[in-house]
Parts: sequence; C-alpha cells; structure tokens
Amino acid sequence: MSIFKFDVITLFPKAFELINNSGVITRALDKNLIDVNLHDLRKYGVGSYRQVDDKPYGGGAGMVLKPEPIYNAYESIRKSPKSKTLLMTPQGKVLKQKDLAGWSTLNQIIIICGQYEGFDERIRCLADEEISIGDYVLSGGEIPAISIINGLTRLLPGTLGDPHSLVDESHNSSLLEYPQYTRPLTFKDMKVPDILVSGNHEEIKSWRRRKSIERTLERRSDLISNENYKKYPQSKRIIKEYNQFMKLRIGNEYDNYPDW
Repeated sequence: MSIFKFDVITLFPKAFELINNSGVITRALDKNLIDVNLHDLRKYGVGSYRQVDDKPYGGGAGMVLKPEPIYNAYESIRKSPKSKTLLMTPQGKVLKQKDLAGWSTLNQIIIICGQYEGFDERIRCLADEEISIGDYVLSGGEIPAISIINGLTRLLPGTLGDPHSLVDESHNSSLLEYPQYTRPLTFKDMKVPDILVSGNHEEIKSWRRRKSIERTLERRSDLISNENYKKYPQSKRIIKEYNQFMKLRIGNEYDNYPDW
C-alpha cells in the first residue's frame, strides 16, 4: 500500500507541531501510512527580505499574500497522478464527511493555507477546490488544514485499531451517532438504558437506529432528506411519532418535519 502524502504550503509551519502529539496522526506516521510535508512559504518569499505579502491594490486594511511565493512553493512539490489541491479560505464550500471519504481514495492532498486579510486572486487558479471548515473566520488556514489531515487520515486503512468504529459515526450515513454508554451501570442516578444490557442484539440495533434518527431531528434537521432516510424502513414511523411527541410537548407552534 502506498503512503498517502500531505503537502502543506504555510507561513507558520510550527502550527503543525500539534499533529506530532495527535494519537491518530502519530500512529499513521509511525506506521508509514502517511507523510506530512510542510513547505515554509517564507523560503519562497520575494527579494532579500523574503517578502510574502503586500498592500492590496485599490487600498484597504491589512496585507494580502503575494502570488509569486505560493506559485513557487506549489511548483516545487512533486505531484502524484492521484492528487488534489485544496485552498483553505472562508469563501470555500463547507467541509463535509463525504469530501474526506472521496479524498481518501487519492494518494496526495496539497493544502494551501490562506493568511492575513486574504490572498491575491490569481492564487485561486492553483486549487481544485476551495474549502472552509465553517461559517466563521480564523487568522489563517493552518487549523482548517490540520482538521483535514486528521479527518482524512483516520479514514485510511490501518490507521484505526478497529475499522468498524467508522461505520456508525456521525455524518457517515447523514445521521448523527446514537448515544453511547459504558461502565458504571448507574452514575449520579443516571442509568444505562435497559435495552443495552438485554443481550438482544436485534433490539439494540433497532434502538440505536431510532435514537440516531431522533438525535438528528433534534440537533441537525438540515441533514434530513428522503434519500438519506428511505433506506431505513422504520424512518417514516419514527419521524411521525417524533412529530406527534413534539406537538404534545411544545404545542401547535412546533414546525413539522416532512412526513413524506
């Protein structure tokens, strides 16, 4: 199996020291499953002062990353035939689990970290996709880049001790994960649901599916769609019951979710 390569263009490579103490990423590095190469943008700066930014044309606050250093750094990276380049920017599409799953079939991800007040528009030409990790603004693209490295690495074969742990995770099936419990059986008067200690695996599986759907309705109703749920036979019944319960609890002002 080939090593999955991450090549990151960044002005602050020290920000990535965090990954050296991350269980999942450290384990993958130790097993030679991944290789993380940091390309210090300052080394590709312009002139004797290694300039990487400049004032924006037309005026405005802050500094803008110059195109030459990023192009030079990018062109120094050896590209794989199965490679994709991501540009970290608040203007990008919001990262989804399905994106990570799709990228895990590649063998190289190149990440360009934005910085300061932005970057020269011509830098966008390098990217296959522009990615954001949420509708908020950070000081740079390093934290989003680490998020991608972590989220993608844990999908690679051999990274996790038990690969089955990926199956029921939140967002893998467009559902949030069901509630989890461990010992002790009772803690501060809170008891583990009886069904989970019943030994009836079919009933446990059904309970988990119900709770997963209910939790998604409660917390992330935006994830609901016919396509996501029609493969689960009990979905319509569960959602109908949930709607009825919420009407009794809140009243008629409660907005129904689709009955389909």
